Amino acid sequence: MTYYLIREVLTPCAPEDIRDAGVQYAAVLTAREWQECRDRFDMVIDMEMEPPRETRAVVNLDSLTGALSIPDRDRIGGPRHAFSFALDEKGIVLVDDSGYALELTETIRRTKKWRLPGLERFLYDLLELTISRDLTLLEKTESRLNRIEEEILRGEIETYPPELNDIRGDLLDLRVHYEQLIDLSQELEENENEFFREENLRYFRLFTNRVIRLQEIVGGQREYVMQLRDLLQSQLEVRQNRIMTLLTVITSIFLPLTLIVGWYGMNFRYMPELDWRFGYPAVILVSVVIVLVCLIWFRRKKWM
Repeated sequence: MTYYLIREVLTPCAPEDIRDAGVQYAAVLTAREWQECRDRFDMVIDMEMEPPRETRAVVNLDSLTGALSIPDRDRIGGPRHAFSFALDEKGIVLVDDSGYALELTETIRRTKKWRLPGLERFLYDLLELTISRDLTLLEKTESRLNRIEEEILRGEIETYPPELNDIRGDLLDLRVHYEQLIDLSQELEENENEFFREENLRYFRLFTNRVIRLQEIVGGQREYVMQLRDLLQSQLEVRQNRIMTLLTVITSIFLPLTLIVGWYGMNFRYMPELDWRFGYPAVILVSVVIVLVCLIWFRRKKWM
């Protein structure tokens, strides 16, 4: 278990210090540690010990509990980082067996220094860390979509690419995650139990606005994916139409030649051309003329 006092910087402390220091605290515990020393925090709650599956916040009589379920930014559809939390006006307890919550808290301790420290600012920085890589991630996704579009336009993609399905799935997961983050932040901003100082609620509004902007980017990219799917389908249809046009042209050219072959393949006894010394060259010449006329005609009609 790890305890911090929320001063100008997060200051590690002993468990007994959180009662006597006169400042708000942050604590990171495992599920077992929470069960063993929950009475130390004066929160009459029964927190869920299973790894949470969604991000949420629940207002209780004398506390606010909830959970964060955060997609791994290196593998959006894979296992998630998840931990629970409980807070009141005195501080916050993060319950996590994976070490992710402790990693976030230690990052805040190393990198943040506050002029006006408080639980609201700690929560803001904690939530900000969970989305700190998202803008870069979405920029990379945009580049991937641009590359796929260029490959489609160059005719390098002949079937629906699996990568496009992967991107679509990742964007869907992020959209749901952002919706849950917005609900969580708005619940914190509501401040039903008045655990937060009124002047510091702006931190939650700031976080909500940032998540909304990320959500709008994700929405635009999901529309981009749909447009690429339609573009690919239209390109495939154009390619199929070209193939059918070529086959039609070839069939049209050889149709009169087939008629000639069928006509002179009957070998009737009194066909005059059979005994004519120039019959064979004449048939060749007629066939060539037919092919040339068809090619010129199709070229003028822009069928070739």
